[in-house]
Amino acid sequence: MSATPVPPGSPPTLGPGPDSEMTWLLHRAAQRMRAATGAAAEKHGRSLRDHIVLSALHKSPGLTQIELGRALGMDKTTLTSELDRLERAGLVERSVDPRDRRARVLALTAAGDEARRAVAADAEQAESTALAAFSGAEVAALRRMLFVLVGTSEDPGTCV
Repeated sequence: MSATPVPPGSPPTLGPGPDSEMTWLLHRAAQRMRAATGAAAEKHGRSLRDHIVLSALHKSPGLTQIELGRALGMDKTTLTSELDRLERAGLVERSVDPRDRRARVLALTAAGDEARRAVAADAEQAESTALAAFSGAEVAALRRMLFVLVGTSEDPGTCV
């Protein structure tokens, strides 16, 4: 990576530039998207983590707690605490997994799906606003690249 020289007497550029390390750019992009979609969730009295969990259960119904934790890269303690809150709020239900009575299968309640839909509409608008500088084809290409980059690896922790 080559740094762009700063002319003498000029203040340094703050933040990453287009030639910055990919990790820094992805981190800052994630912060931007997290702020935009987090604000959308908060308008509905939910956290961004609530929205992510509810969305994952909507996209992949029938997951066990362990499967959901792996899919989201969330550790067991954080996920259990989150699910406890969502269950108390009447948004998620846990039932015994018929394949393994030690495991719990998760499901959205009707109220959970309604909450998810409300936040999703505002989050989609926030995402569209944040990505407005890009064409539809560029956004689709970015989604594909991020999907491939994420891959199927299991992450040890969480950033949500």
